Amino acid sequence: MYFELKENRPHGTPENPFSQYHISDVKRAFQIPVHWHDELEIIYVKQGKLHVTISGENYIGSPKDTFVVSPGSLHFMGSPTGDADYYTFLFPLEYISFQTDDLMEKSILSPLKRGRLMISPQINDTAADICERLIEINAQISGKNAENTDAANIEAQFETKITLIKFIQKMWSNNLILENGTNGTNTIEKEMITYIRQNYTREISLKEFGAQFHLSEKYISRYFKEHFHITLSQYINHLRLEHARQLLEESATSVTEVAMCSGYQNVSYFIRSFKKMYGVSPLKYRKASCII
Repeated sequence: MYFELKENRPHGTPENPFSQYHISDVKRAFQIPVHWHDELEIIYVKQGKLHVTISGENYIGSPKDTFVVSPGSLHFMGSPTGDADYYTFLFPLEYISFQTDDLMEKSILSPLKRGRLMISPQINDTAADICERLIEINAQISGKNAENTDAANIEAQFETKITLIKFIQKMWSNNLILENGTNGTNTIEKEMITYIRQNYTREISLKEFGAQFHLSEKYISRYFKEHFHITLSQYINHLRLEHARQLLEESATSVTEVAMCSGYQNVSYFIRSFKKMYGVSPLKYRKASCII
């Protein structure tokens, strides 16, 4: 599988914390590796098949299916065929909170934020109309003929917040807001991911990784693959390449320095790995990103 897509980026802005991402036309197998964030995430399948894992549970989504990732839940997704066309919507629950001590805040929104409650990860087509409306609203301010003014953006935020509140209401009325029985059970997995993210720019051996978590090399290798559907070396390589991609976009650092700063000791291997993931050499990628 290839790992050219990533979602652990800054989500939204202070002026508009709501984010929408659209993944389509990948045309080859892909997997977005395991991650988590503090926002609530709605995943909406438009076309094709999407494989989604949330808190260790595996799902396969078809057109109009929707999945919900509660704040702090480990999750990853991908497509073995590359035919998935899907949207993700992310927002902090504070975005739709009225910051009052009303019944809805105390009974639903606050417990969702704290992790005492969760929305059922798999809600099938229950929210398809909500997701289509979110796509429509976003198109009004981001399309080719969009009116990008403060007034238009404020209007879009009104519509977005109203739609998201309708989403929460729909989850509530369909008994899809549940007690969170998995809260805190992913601690070891989160510690593993955090350790790798803090150290991926240097060499991390299976021996060191196993010792860090008091597990044998053989067991931790199997454990990582079983829980995250990706090997330790593949995950580290993904992080290194994504870091390199960002450096190429945002700095004038030479390709050799980019490779070294991203954890590669062999520049030729870095260039081959980068081209395999992104389809072009690091230098061509930089030139293309400058044009864009």
